Amino acid sequence: MLSRGPGARVGIGYDIHRLVGGRPFVLGGVTIPHAQGPAGHSDGDPLLHALIDALLGAAGLGDIGSHFPPSDPQWRDAPSGVMLERVLHMVRATGLTPHNVDSTIVAERPILAPHIAGIRASVARLLGVNTAMVNVKAKTNEGLDSLGQGRAVAAHVVVLLAEA
Repeated sequence: MLSRGPGARVGIGYDIHRLVGGRPFVLGGVTIPHAQGPAGHSDGDPLLHALIDALLGAAGLGDIGSHFPPSDPQWRDAPSGVMLERVLHMVRATGLTPHNVDSTIVAERPILAPHIAGIRASVARLLGVNTAMVNVKAKTNEGLDSLGQGRAVAAHVVVLLAEA
């Protein structure tokens, strides 16, 4: 499939947010009970932000900051799912569609294992793909740096786009 040229394209995304009090902990469109949440101009969902960057990168459409700048008040506290929906329209306009997603979330707290199935289902629903095409893994940083000390949450995403 990859030898056909533009028929399949891979994108990589990464995002990290500090954790602060007074914000919901939103990950993959799912709100998880926790005393802190990701700081950000929108809802701060690092998984969906990394997914958006991966989709935009694979389609050759820039990055999240060029489409949703923090200086634009319309995105203040906006659900990242709305931003993802807009990006999916742009990606599909190029003749490509998401085929599969692999992601890794790095967070010391909260414990994410009980929420992985729900996050996976949410991402699949937002993308309009079968849940089997979305993989979500959770890792800790073993107490190292701001992630390991529970002061931040990060996400890494790889996405494959295929011809629609």
